[in-house]
Amino acid sequence: MKKALIIYGGWTGHEPVETAALLADLLTKEGLQVERSDKLEVLDDADQLKTYDLIVPNWTMGALAGKQEGNLCTAVKAGTGIGGFHGGCGDAFRGNTEYQFMIGGQFVAHPDGHKDYTINLLAQTDDPLIAGLDDFQVHSEQYYMHVDPSNNVLATTTFHSVSAPWVNGTVIPVAWKRTYGAGRVFYQSFGHNAKELANSKEALELTRRGLLWATR
Repeated sequence: MKKALIIYGGWTGHEPVETAALLADLLTKEGLQVERSDKLEVLDDADQLKTYDLIVPNWTMGALAGKQEGNLCTAVKAGTGIGGFHGGCGDAFRGNTEYQFMIGGQFVAHPDGHKDYTINLLAQTDDPLIAGLDDFQVHSEQYYMHVDPSNNVLATTTFHSVSAPWVNGTVIPVAWKRTYGAGRVFYQSFGHNAKELANSKEALELTRRGLLWATR
């Protein structure tokens, strides 16, 4: 049986407890054995990390100390998959640049706060992660991100901002996949809390597909 580890905590506004439960239920239904930890010390055991087929960081902000960043990145390089969503993965560990290099992007702003906006899937790809899905609307924070150009982008959003009009018309990736060593990486930037993620069937489906794709 495939094993997944969800690490949850950090800023409580993203509801790490509730979103971890949502992700655990989603992965359990797909046949994975899921473990959850609300302590970053789980990253201290380098050998144990390599036994997981998927690691889901769900920890907004915070910091990786000691060998935690190296242990996590080494496990992914060796083949463990990693994936997540919104701030729990893309605004995690702001001072840990190797982690950001692995994920392929980092949150820098969300002009206008919560708002309705459109997720545009890349029409020119037949990637199975988005096959059969159409563009859709979400109500969430629209993440402006610094993004690695080597990402395999699956979906984007276009900014139309009142508070930051100088970025209007800018197209920013909101979902991508990539590799880091032998490991697969998936990220999508929408879904501020459990309700926002669960209430969008397209967002939840993309998350489900992406995490399963990332699994070793």
